[in-house]
Amino acid sequence: MSPAASAGGLLAHLEAHRGDVDLRLELTATPGRPVALVGPNGAGKSTTLAVLAGTHRLADGRIELAGRVLAGDGVDLPPERRGIGLVFQDYVLFPHLSVRDNIGFAVRVRTGRAAGRAAAEPWLERFGFTALADRLPVDRREGDVDLAELGELLRGLPIPTVVVTHSRADVEALGDEVLVLEAGTVTQHGTAAELRAHPATPYVARLFASTPE
Repeated sequence: MSPAASAGGLLAHLEAHRGDVDLRLELTATPGRPVALVGPNGAGKSTTLAVLAGTHRLADGRIELAGRVLAGDGVDLPPERRGIGLVFQDYVLFPHLSVRDNIGFAVRVRTGRAAGRAAAEPWLERFGFTALADRLPVDRREGDVDLAELGELLRGLPIPTVVVTHSRADVEALGDEVLVLEAGTVTQHGTAAELRAHPATPYVARLFASTPE
């Protein structure tokens, strides 16, 4: 058992194949140190998420979370038993529920509406959404979250976090460690500052030469 996995971290040695992507990746994420996985379209970022979550089969390797084997060594837990959540770039909100009820939905389905609404209150306050709580879901212009604030939130969570992106701004604000994935393979690993100073591939050089999104 690895120290990262036993301490509540995520340890993954992944080999998977999907479409034109042949993915080979080693990834370690620990609570309080978000990992940014960055790469061009078709690099294997979505495949990585699918394999971690259990919606795509691991061809070879092993996935551990907090010392528990999720896949590999004859184990292949279904998504609902893995304890891994995905937050997608596109908003997937219930249009008939208020902002408060959308935020508290996961608690609501387990323990009821009142508990869900109570669980939503600290998050509404933290991100300044209290005035919007009883409205139906709002657009990005009204409900945007500052990247620095989001980074602070991720670093305070007691769980490992992997941020998948193609944005320089996301990488610099949210990733304490950065993995660059190109054509299914990690081509560089380090901090954003290290990658900016010493890009290992033309893609990395272009990424940090661009204007942050």
